[in-house]
Amino acid sequence: MLATGERLTGAQLRGVDPQAEASTTGLAQRLTEGSIASLTPGSYHVVLGDALAEELGAKPGDQVVLIAPQGTATPTGIEPRMRRFEVSGIFRSGMYEFDRGLALVHMADAAMLYRMGDRVTGLRLALEDPFLAPLMVRTVARAIDYDGHGYYVNDWTHDHENFFRTIELTKSMMFFILLILVVVAAINLVATLVMIVKEKQTDIAILRTIGAAPNNVLRIFLVQGALIGLVGTVAGALLGWLLALNVTGIIHGVESVLGIKFLDASVYLMSDLPSEVRLGDVLQVAGVALALSALATIYPAWRAARTLPAEALRHE
Repeated sequence: MLATGERLTGAQLRGVDPQAEASTTGLAQRLTEGSIASLTPGSYHVVLGDALAEELGAKPGDQVVLIAPQGTATPTGIEPRMRRFEVSGIFRSGMYEFDRGLALVHMADAAMLYRMGDRVTGLRLALEDPFLAPLMVRTVARAIDYDGHGYYVNDWTHDHENFFRTIELTKSMMFFILLILVVVAAINLVATLVMIVKEKQTDIAILRTIGAAPNNVLRIFLVQGALIGLVGTVAGALLGWLLALNVTGIIHGVESVLGIKFLDASVYLMSDLPSEVRLGDVLQVAGVALALSALATIYPAWRAARTLPAEALRHE
């Protein structure tokens, strides 16, 4: 528990080695105030998440009381261990769970508070490739000599398993939704080309009478449809790329104008919507759009090639 004045709230206290924290995790680079180097042995400094500091009404230089869930037996009952710490930094990770529920202190100060001596409650591993974590968990679990003691080995994919499954399901659904949108656009392209063929029947008939073969007419409309699909695909890809790169700023702008909050951090565990543009995904979507637009031109072009000059010019 952390207390300042009349404010009291719960949080996770993590004892860290500042040098290792700065080189292996991202929290050390997320400090908006203060520095991770301020956590020195015996200084009793603490670094708070910004949401946690806001709830406590604490800022750098203020004092907070850390109350450990362990106590000392006295004649009057169990008294919890308490220690006054000075706030030396504020971090903002973008994940509400950390910003609201995590406080960092030096490992030696945490061991003193919990009276653990030179022991620790856990060891964290940072991998260059985070997607290797599930495999590394099994390797570490098999390598540990339990020696009759219980150990719990976990990785980041299990901390919020339901959350990641939801994201995976959403991505799959988004693929089908985007595919449906592309199919609708292809149908619109078919309708547009059919109308063009209907309007240009006289011109097509004149071309046929002066010697144009059906294959020539077919190629004309195939090229026209391909150009329409190419221009639309390139313009859509560029516009989508720009929107994806600036989605966070756009959302913040809309929120400030409308006075609403799309992402409530206490509900969605994040306050921002991060985006990453992957060239492979862009090329895949653009390729599907081009393929569908090319297929969409076949029927109108075939109809144009089957136009009979005599029938088209009968009422002219």
